[in-house]
Amino acid sequence: MQVFVRVVESGSFVRAAETLAMPPSSVTSMIKSLEKHLQVRLLNRTTRSLNLTLEGEQYVARCREILSLIEDTENSLNGSMLRPQGRLKVDMPGGIAHALIYPRLRDFQARYPNIYLMIGVNDRQIDLVQEGVDCVIRAGKLSDSTLVARPLGELEWVTCASPAYLEQHGTPTSPEDLAGHRAVHHFSVNSRRASSLHFQKGDQSYTAPLEGTVAVNETTLYIRLCIDGYGLGQLARVLVADELRSGHLVEVLPDWRPGPVDFWFLHQNQRFLSPAVRAFSDWLSELFGRYAQNSA
Repeated sequence: MQVFVRVVESGSFVRAAETLAMPPSSVTSMIKSLEKHLQVRLLNRTTRSLNLTLEGEQYVARCREILSLIEDTENSLNGSMLRPQGRLKVDMPGGIAHALIYPRLRDFQARYPNIYLMIGVNDRQIDLVQEGVDCVIRAGKLSDSTLVARPLGELEWVTCASPAYLEQHGTPTSPEDLAGHRAVHHFSVNSRRASSLHFQKGDQSYTAPLEGTVAVNETTLYIRLCIDGYGLGQLARVLVADELRSGHLVEVLPDWRPGPVDFWFLHQNQRFLSPAVRAFSDWLSELFGRYAQNSA
């Protein structure tokens, strides 16, 4: 089971063999023996890729739960619950990785020196089983009910633009002043901010559909485009805190801010969480909680 899970995570017999310090032929033979024992095909193999069959997806999920139970049982006997260890593969949006996680990464390492953190950075939704990911951070409304979700909290959002853009197009003082302005558009599978900017003031709300010349699905590039004057943008304040302090970006319409966005920690529905996943979840919850208090 451990070898099979490692092959799925690595996406390659050769890479799995390298991480397990085994000959590739032994890994291949072991998977073939496993399929023969189960009398089902677990993996579809081509010269370029490995893909899980439907039975393989079901089996790898059960394997993870069984292996997690074994690890949990052993840790409860040797005290490792207090010293989480092992490899933890996480996935998160680029903006959160750069602005929130990376600056505090040494704090996590100091607390949990035996956890090897593998950080995947992208703004798209992924299949945790297919890509061998233990947990993810996601924003907004959740669409996958098969995952266990832990709320991390809300982040305050702001509307901002570069000084050069505002000098050329003027600084709006109300949402109605946005007529004629441009926006940098952001798109994703679950984004509610595509070609419109959204504002709230108390019980009032306002939606401003704005034209633009470019749309991206990656946060770091989105911020870069705002700094370079391509238009107005809406982002979590923590993501552009340095740019606002330095003056590379200026907040616009501070009385009409976008509504806050929920952030979540998600993992597979397993009876027993590994100590590493539990430790990372608790650390994230504390981190988001501190930020919410500081921004209040």
